[in-house]
Amino acid sequence: MRAAWYERTGPARDVLIVGTLPDPEPGPGEVRVRIVASGANPSDWKARSGVRPMIGPKVVPHSDGAGLIDRVGAGVSASRVGERVWVWNGQWNRAFGTAAEFIVVPEQQAVSLPDAVGFDEGACFGIPALTAHRAVTVDGDPEGRTVLVTGGAGSVGHYAIRMAKLLGAAKVITTVSSPEKAAHARAAGADVTIDYRSESVVDRVMGETGGRGVDRVVEVDVAGNAKILPRIVRRDGICAIYGSSKPEATFDFVPMIMSGAALRFFIVYELPEEARLRGIRDITRWASDGLLLHTIAARFPLDRIADAHETVEAARQIGNVVVHP
Repeated sequence: MRAAWYERTGPARDVLIVGTLPDPEPGPGEVRVRIVASGANPSDWKARSGVRPMIGPKVVPHSDGAGLIDRVGAGVSASRVGERVWVWNGQWNRAFGTAAEFIVVPEQQAVSLPDAVGFDEGACFGIPALTAHRAVTVDGDPEGRTVLVTGGAGSVGHYAIRMAKLLGAAKVITTVSSPEKAAHARAAGADVTIDYRSESVVDRVMGETGGRGVDRVVEVDVAGNAKILPRIVRRDGICAIYGSSKPEATFDFVPMIMSGAALRFFIVYELPEEARLRGIRDITRWASDGLLLHTIAARFPLDRIADAHETVEAARQIGNVVVHP
């Protein structure tokens, strides 16, 4: 099969190799998926650059993907052959991800893709959509609550805005960095957009909430926003944290303890089974009904996977990046 891989970590153009690897075969309880679209996420370029140790001598990147099941292992119904699916955790604790013509995964990690959803869009479900779902529901549904989504034009933020509204949030506020990104966030359902480069986030949030603060923050950069958190969250509110621009975040003790704010960290790769199953059910239902909005910012052939990684790393695109093996 054609695949992309790296044998050492470093810059994309220095370490990514495109070539041929042996076709994988499914074992008991596994399925083989012929990948049509492979999702490239920030965690993929970070792993390739050396943020975490390599899991093997040769790593095929990307955890997300979508395609067709073409073979099944012992114990898996033959009726799954030909099924359209999306893949989660394709390269988590595994060396071979979705940046290849084929991937073999446990059958539960290949989820039926609704007919109404294209493969490119399905390749965005594993990390962006499931992360957004967990952030919005981690302490219960947001029905009737006010939610602040930081980075509302990002892949996770865009889904989080939409999901918060689908789950009954009374008001969704989001931060953006340009008029174009503000329009993108409003298209997902954001009620209020704040340009953090030209406006005071604290002043706008408190003004929009009558001085009360938001019930929940969906946080993409806890290190960058730690100082303002106790000033924008209502008493005993929660901050669901899925990202950070730095390895350490510093909070001022007195403002935090006075706010009573709770910090809830999570990583999408290690979701509790119940939370993941609920996320899959909701995403499938919304996608089937055409209620989710998907934005594909760029598509690259496998031969240009280095371009894909550089695009995601630059973080200037609005939407998701996919690679076609």
